[in-house]
Amino acid sequence: MNLVNKSHIGRKISKIRELRGMKQEALAQAIGVSQQTISHIENSEEVEEKVLLKIAEALEVSTEGIKNFSEEAVLNIIGNTYNIDNASSAFNFSCTFNPLEKLIESYEENKRLYERLLQAEKDKVAYLEELRK
Repeated sequence: MNLVNKSHIGRKISKIRELRGMKQEALAQAIGVSQQTISHIENSEEVEEKVLLKIAEALEVSTEGIKNFSEEAVLNIIGNTYNIDNASSAFNFSCTFNPLEKLIESYEENKRLYERLLQAEKDKVAYLEELRK
């Protein structure tokens, strides 16, 4: 049983779910469990890798995105993009992209590059084996 423990994964799942505007019931339905199970998971410090994968898919993030989620980073982004001037009116200088999605895109691109490199190495080994024969 492979467990993930990086500073209370359950709380990270809860925060990402809330940021996505998703209720526990909706997440439960998406992964085929009860709302009580989601509540239990969100209160758990560790989550099985296969369960984490299902949750990540339902939340449309990677497992790495969940493991590396930082509430402080989100608050910094919000704090740096929201400004109140002296006239007490608010301006939202928000990001034109979702930083979490950019992180996920970067992770996926690295994964694709690694897979291409691995395939090139496999092709090279096969070619050398053919030459050796």
